[in-house]
Amino acid sequence: MLCPSLLAQSFYRASQSYSTTRDPDPPKYARHAPETGIDFLKNAAWLDLGLDYRFRYEYRDDDIRRAQAGLDDPFLHRTRAYIGIHDILDPFRFAVEMQDSRRYHSRYPRDNRDVNEFEFIRLYAELHFKDLLGHDVHGNARPAFIRYGIHNFEFLDRRLIGNNQWRNTANTFQGFHASLGQERNDWQLDLLAVQPLSRRLYDWDRPVEQQWMFAAIGHWRRWAHIITLEPYYLALHQSAHAGVAERMVHNPGLRGYGVIAGTGFDYDTSFNYQFGQNGTRKVRAWSGTAEVGYHFKMPWKPRLSLFYGQASGDHDPNDGTDNRFERFFGFSRPWSANDYIVFENIRAPKLRLECAPAKTFRFDLGYSWYWLDSATDRFANANNVRDATGSFIGHEFDIRTRFNLGDKTELILGYAHFNAGGFIENNVRRGDTDFAYLEFSRRIF
Repeated sequence: MLCPSLLAQSFYRASQSYSTTRDPDPPKYARHAPETGIDFLKNAAWLDLGLDYRFRYEYRDDDIRRAQAGLDDPFLHRTRAYIGIHDILDPFRFAVEMQDSRRYHSRYPRDNRDVNEFEFIRLYAELHFKDLLGHDVHGNARPAFIRYGIHNFEFLDRRLIGNNQWRNTANTFQGFHASLGQERNDWQLDLLAVQPLSRRLYDWDRPVEQQWMFAAIGHWRRWAHIITLEPYYLALHQSAHAGVAERMVHNPGLRGYGVIAGTGFDYDTSFNYQFGQNGTRKVRAWSGTAEVGYHFKMPWKPRLSLFYGQASGDHDPNDGTDNRFERFFGFSRPWSANDYIVFENIRAPKLRLECAPAKTFRFDLGYSWYWLDSATDRFANANNVRDATGSFIGHEFDIRTRFNLGDKTELILGYAHFNAGGFIENNVRRGDTDFAYLEFSRRIF
């Protein structure tokens, strides 16, 4: 018989690094029906429900991602609803999540960064076997499941596979997701065979034509008090069609994170190597990230961290080798509060301070510097400009304050100032940029 004291123990330890905690499954705004306070649902332990609304006002002055300089101050609305059925029909389970994303009061044409009206972002059926693989040494069941449908998930540190919680629209995928084990276990393996979905403003999203992502993502947590290891293999295949060359990118990688006991230090590091074929060119690219943080023993719980990330750029478009790192489907927010930087052709050191003076109030601020890894390759968020005359993109200061107004409501105020470097001034526009925002979010249950 398993010791009752072990049944509640979990091997999982979250990373302390900045903005790398994955959105959970079910989503964090969802609740078990008995926890909603609705009387007739108090015995519906088989049901998860969620309803969430977010509004954000943005003030963007001279956004470098826009072809024309100027002021834009849009209103962004995002509404999400979730229903999940589990246990009562086992092994059959299913989940449905819809999202409605809209933008108003903008001077620019609507785009799929902000607009994706009435769309399924999760719609899958699942076969779930609670303890198919037995139990771990702590007594946690080791389940297995396979899902097919539309998925809205995140893996690793979210830099390669993320659903993009910051953006008004979501990254979604269609296909298979299987898992051996669960987050509480000492080991777990996730397997993916999915197509990314192309976001459409007003129509149903469709799979990106003839493009597939495959993945095997491992989690080793037996040594989580020291290090959690996440070895993985990602692959992206694009079939040749309509003038697009066939492309196959293989990406083995390894992530390790943890704390150094008794010191206050934590760390999170990863490395990726890519090889394959892009038309007639060989693919040879790499990336690495490293973050070291220190928690001070003070009432405000400050954490000071130093981060460095680098992803290779293409050295010569005519040399028969493609060195540009394939960023897969991550998101830009950990790199730049302005959303200017993506995980390709970049070198980026960052210094950040995070504080939690009270349970209802947190703030963080940071300073970042950005260079192109290869001055002869493109800068993706400036209309793919190439210019060999310089590689310094610029530097950025950002600050964010978060207020919890009760357990269901959050208010966020943020500001970021970007100082343009020589590459931006020579190829995009002169001058700095400013970004401020007010965000309000409310979950119903």
